[in-house]
Amino acid sequence: MDVRNSVIEAENRIRAHIRETPVEESIWLSELSGGEVYLKLENLQITNSFKLRGAANKLLSLSDDEQSRGIVTASTGNHGSAIAYLLRKFGWPGTIYVPETASKAKVSALEQYGANLKFHGQDGIETENFARRFAEEKGMTYVSPYNDEEIIGGQGTIGLELERQLGQIDAVVVPIGGGGLAAGVAGYLKAVYRSIEIIGCQPVNSKVMYESLAAGKILDLPSEPTLADGTAGGIEIDSLTFPICQATIDEMVLIEEEEIVDSIRQVLERHHLLIEGAAALSVAALLKNFERFDGKKVVLVLSGARLSLDVLREIL
Repeated sequence: MDVRNSVIEAENRIRAHIRETPVEESIWLSELSGGEVYLKLENLQITNSFKLRGAANKLLSLSDDEQSRGIVTASTGNHGSAIAYLLRKFGWPGTIYVPETASKAKVSALEQYGANLKFHGQDGIETENFARRFAEEKGMTYVSPYNDEEIIGGQGTIGLELERQLGQIDAVVVPIGGGGLAAGVAGYLKAVYRSIEIIGCQPVNSKVMYESLAAGKILDLPSEPTLADGTAGGIEIDSLTFPICQATIDEMVLIEEEEIVDSIRQVLERHHLLIEGAAALSVAALLKNFERFDGKKVVLVLSGARLSLDVLREIL
């Protein structure tokens, strides 16, 4: 896959339907690390997550026939919300499958868009496999949350925006689940800035990509519940994202649940920004080893903002 060209095509296709999210310097993290630390605020994207980018690129690339047959997808929440928002906006039919373990905040967001919502399975990969089979049986169009060239290209427009907003960057820290975000951002930025360092981060409770990259092949591993539910679950065995991540991710960092909680609280206190568990992984990864960013220009991708009030109360 030529990620850079896919991202440029996606930029032209989706620009009118998405928001160019701000980049804000974190004085707190810059002073702590001795570098220049910037926050890419995808928590302020329409639908409060970067997922709108890939979803818009995929849906707008479909033929009239593919659109009319109806859309099926599977999601822990943010991808589903993006698809639901777009289906409502375009007036297209569709069904969204969600794991039974999906957070209340993300399910509530799906419901507010009037989505045809169905629950199946305990794990993201289980839900995805069921939704794909359902789409094939019904002759509908399945849209993967991450294993798709248009999805990867859409997510990669974050990298294109960073190039426009900041110019040369030394390192980007990005959350990883199935790898769509990381593959898009890393694939684009590595093509533009050869020396840039891409650091991926995952929760200890769901470290499938971490272990798979270490093993050199996609592994089928169980996941425990995590606040970073947007990065939880397995990877499809034929995932396009995996070889891109193998080629572009320089380092992976594992984050404990307590570190996720602390990062959410710190960002809320110091920046007055609400972020979800997956977004907090980037902040936690820097806090875990801030000395290594001394003198560097670093971007932390804050991937989303959907956090239930119940969870936020516990965190506070």
